[in-house]
Amino acid sequence: MKFAVIGGTGLIGSQVVGNLNAAGHQAVPHSKSTGVDILSGQGLDEAVAGADVVVNLTNSPTFDEASLAFFQTSMDNLLAAAQKGGVGHFVVLSIVGADQVPEMDYYRAKVLQEELLAAGPIPYSIVRATQFMEFMDAVMTWTADGDTVRLPATPIQPIAAKDVAAAVAEVAAGAPLNGIRNIAGPEVFSLDELGRITLSHKGDKRTVVTDPAAGMFAVIKGDVLTDKNAHLAPTRYTDWLS
Repeated sequence: MKFAVIGGTGLIGSQVVGNLNAAGHQAVPHSKSTGVDILSGQGLDEAVAGADVVVNLTNSPTFDEASLAFFQTSMDNLLAAAQKGGVGHFVVLSIVGADQVPEMDYYRAKVLQEELLAAGPIPYSIVRATQFMEFMDAVMTWTADGDTVRLPATPIQPIAAKDVAAAVAEVAAGAPLNGIRNIAGPEVFSLDELGRITLSHKGDKRTVVTDPAAGMFAVIKGDVLTDKNAHLAPTRYTDWLS
């Protein structure tokens, strides 16, 4: 099968391309660096021409209200190009619990992306993943101040990027779900606990202070970012840290 992987040079995309090609498919990465611009539409028709499957792994450059316009425009352009090119399956990567956090602009934008895909003309699959293990350092920098990192006790079920890529490749190579598959890591932590584990492993002497108002995840209510009934990935957080 031939795959056009849009956003195929990023953290997840590059691994999806590698997994699909290793399985004997033809997966081609596309991004701004290869001359494809999903907002202007430049290079899109050529990128998806002849592809059996389009995998969209692009991401908004911001997490604010502007992300809504990004996903609206990019999905309109991608769906039009894919329909024109006769694509038979369109896959996007989204977030577990995104529809449960309307207070967060970026999560509302991801739900918009899902809705545009589901209402579109092409058979589709949505893979929703929990928070990436690779993002933990960035999460801590948002609320770091001197010797202290402030984090809320939000329940998190971290998943390794390599496990996300494997799941996306598997879904992309299969029949369209015309629905959603949730994937998640094997363990649930509170975010503050995850911060302490991370700093301890790195020999970082900073202290994690539990602060229910700190950072982007402070608006999350309950355990909506976790799913114990999801397809559970194998990689445990402490093994990933090692």
